[in-house]
Amino acid sequence: MSIERIKVYKFGGASVKSAGSFRNLARILKTQGHEGQLLVVVSAMGKTTNALEALLHLAYRQQSFSSELASLKDYHLQVLRELLVDQEHPAFQRLEHLFELLHDQLKGITPNDNFDRVYDQTVSFGELFSSAILHYFLAEQDIYNTLIDSRKYIQTDTNWREGKVDWAWTERLIRRDVPHLLQQGLVVTQGFLGGTNNGLTTTLGREGSDFSAAIFAFCLDADSMYIWKDVEGLLNADPKYFADTVRYPEISYQETVEMAYYGASVIHPKTIKPLANKKIPLYVKSFLNPEGEGTKICDCRFEVIAPAYIIKEKQCLVSFGVKDFTFISEKNLGTIFNALSELRIKINLMQNSAISFSICTDYNQERLQRLIQTLQDQFVIHYNTNLQLYTIKNYNAESIKRISEGREVLLEQRTRTTFQIVSR
Repeated sequence: MSIERIKVYKFGGASVKSAGSFRNLARILKTQGHEGQLLVVVSAMGKTTNALEALLHLAYRQQSFSSELASLKDYHLQVLRELLVDQEHPAFQRLEHLFELLHDQLKGITPNDNFDRVYDQTVSFGELFSSAILHYFLAEQDIYNTLIDSRKYIQTDTNWREGKVDWAWTERLIRRDVPHLLQQGLVVTQGFLGGTNNGLTTTLGREGSDFSAAIFAFCLDADSMYIWKDVEGLLNADPKYFADTVRYPEISYQETVEMAYYGASVIHPKTIKPLANKKIPLYVKSFLNPEGEGTKICDCRFEVIAPAYIIKEKQCLVSFGVKDFTFISEKNLGTIFNALSELRIKINLMQNSAISFSICTDYNQERLQRLIQTLQDQFVIHYNTNLQLYTIKNYNAESIKRISEGREVLLEQRTRTTFQIVSR
């Protein structure tokens, strides 16, 4: 069975936040996606994931969530009403059923539950809502499509909130069913979601829909993958912070992986590896300007590339000092790294001196307090919060001056290609 000329499209929450957004998506599929076979991965609508997280916290604290749930349901139903004239359409029944399942899930949560496990079972509803709406709407637009449940194909372990993919089993399942479905027409599925071998839902990490699309692209030996964003392509900086951004027409997998690692928000950090392994090009395009060139991420090399500016907000700088003023040793570092690993605290930057070791990490009050409790008997621990981490890839003197001037720098680090500061 041939699986040639397959494309994978991924649409994020901003591209399905309203009825107008869904119509625009359908136009893109009709004008851009008509060549070859196409699989579409869709995220939750707008800020739905945030709303589901808020619902989960209310349920976990045994507080009333009825008004917030009603508001989320009204949002989805209103979009569906604008898209489908027939109020008796099966799409409404499907959406009602999904919200009933969500209500039952929330009602069953207790403070004794494993929070991360119930997080995955709850927050995953966002993609189930959006993919169902997209499936029915495209059918009404005479775009034949099959809706599949990604949880039955992307198989993971039970590492809740960041499931580790079982690649061999996932590839076997996808290759078994999806090529045949693609020959019949477009396939729609959910981003962000995976499943365990006993039928529980897992998620692939926040913003994991990019990764979902890459998994399908890898397993299908896709010809290409497209991420549709609200920007013109991969930019060298976030337009919210920099007015004079530069679009990269073409950039290498390597550069993109490093930018993602340092916190660039356009591409999910795990997305590139499966694509690079099979040299599948990734195109970042604008759903607001589908005809625009966008950015091609591929196996290429450039001698000179515009500096990339990456900003991570809400950072915490933690310093560990030995209590007896001896040097920080490998044994000390092993103790610290073990605690960080157990608490799933990701290091964004680290630096050591003779008698202290410092890390910059995303601020999470609960995990920080647990870290301090774990290590306070062995180390003197100081920390600062509400900080920013600035990273410049491919820096020059002008770019360093641009981000350093007028800021209180608490920590600075540079390599041959990367400059970083932690500042207030």
